[in-house]
Parts: sequence; structure tokens; C-alpha cells
Amino acid sequence: MNRKSIVVLCTVLAVTSCVEDLTFPPGFLWGAATAAYQVEGGWNASDKGESVWDRLSHEHPEMITDLTNGDVACDSYHLWRRDIEMAKELGLQFYRLSISWPRLLPSGFPNHISEDGKNYYNNLIDGLLEKGIEPFVTLYHWDLPQSLQDLGGWTNPLVADWFVDYARVAYTLFGDRVRWWITINEPLIICDVVYSSGILAPPIMSPEVGAHLCSKNVVMAHAKAYRLYDEEFRPKYHGKVSLANHHIWFEPLSPADAELAELARENCVGKYAHPIYSKVGGWPPALEKALGDYYSKQGYSKPILPPFTQKEIEYVRGTFDFYALNQYTSRLIRPAREGETFEPWPLGDAIQLNAKTERDESWSTTLSFWFFVHPEGIRRQLVWLKQQYGDIEFVVTENGRSTQAGLDDQDRIDYYRKYLRQILLAMKEDGVNVTGYTAWTLMDNFEWMDGLSNKFGLYEVDFNDPLRTRTPRASANFYSNLIKTNTLDLGTIQDEL
Repeated sequence: MNRKSIVVLCTVLAVTSCVEDLTFPPGFLWGAATAAYQVEGGWNASDKGESVWDRLSHEHPEMITDLTNGDVACDSYHLWRRDIEMAKELGLQFYRLSISWPRLLPSGFPNHISEDGKNYYNNLIDGLLEKGIEPFVTLYHWDLPQSLQDLGGWTNPLVADWFVDYARVAYTLFGDRVRWWITINEPLIICDVVYSSGILAPPIMSPEVGAHLCSKNVVMAHAKAYRLYDEEFRPKYHGKVSLANHHIWFEPLSPADAELAELARENCVGKYAHPIYSKVGGWPPALEKALGDYYSKQGYSKPILPPFTQKEIEYVRGTFDFYALNQYTSRLIRPAREGETFEPWPLGDAIQLNAKTERDESWSTTLSFWFFVHPEGIRRQLVWLKQQYGDIEFVVTENGRSTQAGLDDQDRIDYYRKYLRQILLAMKEDGVNVTGYTAWTLMDNFEWMDGLSNKFGLYEVDFNDPLRTRTPRASANFYSNLIKTNTLDLGTIQDEL
């Protein structure tokens, strides 16, 4: 391919200019992610306990778009060897997986550890390590034991102690081989979206009370699990622990909306980051005041967002070894107009903040109702996080795009290219210390309320085949080549042609 052809190709792909340095630094880590309920299946295999997602999908199948569930999903509980093969085919340096709390502890408590559950995760971890792939383990990715939900779940302050008991079991069993840990995945979804919408598990509507009780309990559970690792396991195993936040970049619709956009960022990210990553700790002051003012007008005599004591502030602050960033999309934001209705997604507290979100018409849509493509958002989010919390290590722990079925997924490749370019710009021009990237997801899976209809996978899964055959898409070849070359430049494009 001659220089003129390369320039034309570059222009057509609209990926980058042809003179940028699009090489990632040596040692940059490449991975892909899945989550237990979304891929494992085996929902009642052996002595596994029931999860909140088992309960919801069985009692309310109508809540899932295509009436499917995670009973079998990708059947990774039985096909874990193929999952490892796929990770090896891609050349992944790490594989982010989650442990199913009710699979490992069927009652939700450590009175009984499942031998089969333990063996499954040991096999998966050992198999990855044998292939030179680092296991990157999330303790909680939304599948709470139903037994604990029956006791109040994340709205019961005792859940922090239940969670740390579970974390102790996982650290004890797997900590000698796992160096990267995520305690809890996406508190924004677990608390704000769950209790403000009633459309996820558990399907409970309690936006004024439940969502805020959950917020503090999740933060305390994370801190306790971090302190446990720091004090008892780090001296032996020298691993890293963090919490993974879900990020939506909020762009003001007009300059007059800048303050509201900042409040929305504090609500969706700062609520779960400021207590942990800021120098002062506690809730973001502007958000705490805004929610306090709103609920005071509603007649509440005490803060609905439970305040931290000074002792709790000090206990939570600094409970991180890196910052884990999940990001897919962005929104424009403005004040709500009289008579407008509020949606619980993506801003759980939209009513309290009197805010309305929109899509910029230039942002392309995807198969997922909540998902618009805005690559610049991830760079702006990274810069904002650095400004808020300092020069810390960042790992992108989820990023990817939903599409229709099919192997020639050029729109997914285009998404990866554009978002990765923005991450590089954040690194090279803004000085953000990003050390790794995780593609969501390794393979098509059960995408929560969208069931099996939305495809995020680098590998296509045939859910009509009892063997759940996995086939690499064009994006898998792209990602494998990217990992091999560590660059997005035109040489990579040329290699693919």
C-alpha cells in the first residue's frame, strides 16, 4: 500500500490523522472482561445458592426483553477451558472475571464453602496462569445471594460485614495467585439505578431511601474489604485492590449548564469516588448539600444520604491501589423544564437534581437504548478524574460496544479505535497515567434486561447450540493484532488488509 492510499484509508476510517504517534507505552496491559451471572450458567449446579438475578429472571421473565435468563448463558461453568483458549488466542495479558458469591458461599455466609464452586474458580485461575494470563478478579458483579437480599441486601448496614466475610474467603482461597482485585463493580447501578428504576435485580423501587442507604453501605463494604486485604493479605501476596465505578460523561448543553453538569458528575461518580480517592474524604460537599436541600423541602428531618462520621471518613479515605474506570457513553445535561418526566437512567437522582439528559444528534446510536457513541467523553472523564483525585494509576476495566449478531463487526472495531485513541490522547497530551485497558466483553453473554439479544462480544456465541460454540469476530482479530503490535497506527491497518 502506497502513502497516498494510506492517507485515503485514514480519512475514510476517520480514526486519526496519519502523523500521530498511536503507540501505547511498553508494559501497557491488555485484557477482556466477563461477569459470573452473564456467562457461567450452571445456576443450580451442585450446591450453588440462588442469586437475586436467578430470582428475578425466574419469577419475572417478562422483565427480560427476549424472555431469556442466565440459567445456561455461555455455559462457562462447564466450558471454562474454551474460555481460556479464547483468551490465549487473543493474546490477553489479563482476563477480568467475577466470582459468584452464591456459588462460592451457597448460604451467603462462610459457614459453608462449596467444594465445587471453589474447584471451578481454582481451575479457571490455574488454567489462565498456565497460559501466561493474569486473573483479574471482581468479588461482586451484581449477583447478590438471595438469602442476603431477604435480609435487606445492600440497604442493611450489616451487609458490609457479610461482604468482608465473603472477601476473606476469596482472598484466602485465591489470593496466592490473584494480584488484581475489584471489590464491587459499579455502585451507581447497584444503588442508584436499581432503586430508582425497579427494572434490575432486586426489582425494588425506593429512590428516596433505599438508593441512599445502599450508597453508604457499598462504600463501607468496599473499605472493609480493602482494609482486610491491606492488613492481612498484602504482606504475603502484594496485590492491588480497588472498586470499579461506572462513568457517564455529562456535557453541559449550554455554558449556563456547567454547574449542573458538574453536580451530575459528582452524583454518578463522585458519590462513590470522593470518599475513597479524594484527599479529604466523605461525600462530595456540593452533592451532599443539593440532596440535603431537596429532601429537607420534602419534609425529611434527617439527611437521606447517610452522613459519614469522622472516624468513617478516615477509615474509607485512601482505600485504593489504582482507579478502575468503566465507561461506554455520554450525555448532554440541562435543567428540567416544567412538566417534564424523569428517567432513572443514567442519572438516578434526576428528580432531586432537577436535571434532564439528552443525546447530541451527532452521537451515533447503538443497539442498547442507553448507549450513544461519544469517544471524546472518555478522555474528558479521565482528565476530570485526574483533576479531582490527583496523579494516580488508572485502569480502564470496561469499554466496548453493542451490535447486532454477525462476524463482520466493523462498527465495534471503529468504536475501539476511536475510544482508544482518546485514551492515548489523555495519556500523552494530558498526562493521565492509564496503565491498562479491558474490552467488554470476551464473548456475547446475558446482557441483563436485554437478555441475549445485545451482542458485545469479541467472540460470537451460538446460543442455539448446546455446545455454545464461540467464533471470533473481525473485532477479535483486530484486538489480537492490537495487543501484538501495541499500536493503533496505520501499520496495524496495513497488516490487517
